[in-house]
Amino acid sequence: MDAGQVEALFTRADGQFLFARWGRPIAPVVFGVEDATLNVVKGALEAVVALAGHQMAETDPELGSNLMMFFFTDWAELPQVPGMDRLVPDLGPLVEKLQSVEANQYRFFRFDEAGAIKACFVFLRMDRHLLDVPAETLALSQVVQSMLLWSDAAFRDQSPLAVAGERTILRPDVAGLIRAAYDPVLPSAATDASHALRLFARLQAGGDVQ
Repeated sequence: MDAGQVEALFTRADGQFLFARWGRPIAPVVFGVEDATLNVVKGALEAVVALAGHQMAETDPELGSNLMMFFFTDWAELPQVPGMDRLVPDLGPLVEKLQSVEANQYRFFRFDEAGAIKACFVFLRMDRHLLDVPAETLALSQVVQSMLLWSDAAFRDQSPLAVAGERTILRPDVAGLIRAAYDPVLPSAATDASHALRLFARLQAGGDVQ
């Protein structure tokens, strides 16, 4: 991965560079899955958080849970969830848009005063495409995409995951970038593309850059 590719991963379709990582411990909760799948999601989250050198918590003092993952079968179910309209602004129009494009996933982030991620809401409509994806693969993919504010086109052409034998793993370059992004020397948020050069330098040096 070169510096241009790093920059592209955080450059949105409108040309804006926007980087953010979590600024607080992650307190997750998962809705709509059986215990076996819940354990898979938890395992994926623990692994990626450990990779980043970040922290998890039982609760968030402000929000209770700050990473919420919802698994369901129809977008029409969302407005029926009590309090959902307070978590996600303009929920009605959003649901209509997601239905119109037959989307099967959506992520919504909230940020603190410094621009760092303070909450993430992951919505997965389990259509036939997602149902065909192994639980381990789906969980790892969603966790990776929730760890940073990636570009809206970041993984459109290439998955952040790779196949190693019979296992699905996080691509080594993406794993290295996540580790670099959580270097405590770096700011938790940035809007200047020069930040990509700092990430690239740490990626090249394995994170050991001052």
